[in-house]
Amino acid sequence: MASDNALPSPVQLIRPRRFGDARGWFTEVYSVPAFAASGIECTFVQDNHSLSAPAFTLRGLHFQTPPRGQDKLVRCIRGRIYDVAVDVRRGSPTYGQWVGAELSAENGHQLFIPIGFAHGFVTLEPDCEVTYKCSDTYAPSSDGGIRWDSVGIDWPIPAGATPELSDKDKVQLTLAEFDSPFDYDGRPLTPLA
Repeated sequence: MASDNALPSPVQLIRPRRFGDARGWFTEVYSVPAFAASGIECTFVQDNHSLSAPAFTLRGLHFQTPPRGQDKLVRCIRGRIYDVAVDVRRGSPTYGQWVGAELSAENGHQLFIPIGFAHGFVTLEPDCEVTYKCSDTYAPSSDGGIRWDSVGIDWPIPAGATPELSDKDKVQLTLAEFDSPFDYDGRPLTPLA
């Protein structure tokens, strides 16, 4: 949580509490009041669910441009992924910088990625399932991305392994070629807490 004088970090790692007993566990993964208390006040209107069969499948780095930008709340419900957000807001002092975290079915962590950040992940084992909430519906005319290997992300891919990529992700613009339509909102990217 941010102090009263500081704006919350734009990208946030969320660790929902789990309440367990002999039957298993229960967790609240999304609550409007709890998220608002952390500075997350978007309205989610679409849920997505992906399955990536091979280990080291890499999806990203994706975003939707204005006026159809998407805030995302990402979680892994089967397997493990390394999830990344890259600051692509023009004028940001942290433009091109990134943060990442391991999300897994076991740890239950989630990553909130606001508009103005490119998002991607790599699967760390076979048969990973990822769900994410979005604050706008899919708009093909606003679909965008940058190349996964143009930002200097330290992807946890073993030496000699080649990630599985979609045809679209193989030909995205590099960060250097990208002309960002996103504006800086005064909140620099900070390390994940």
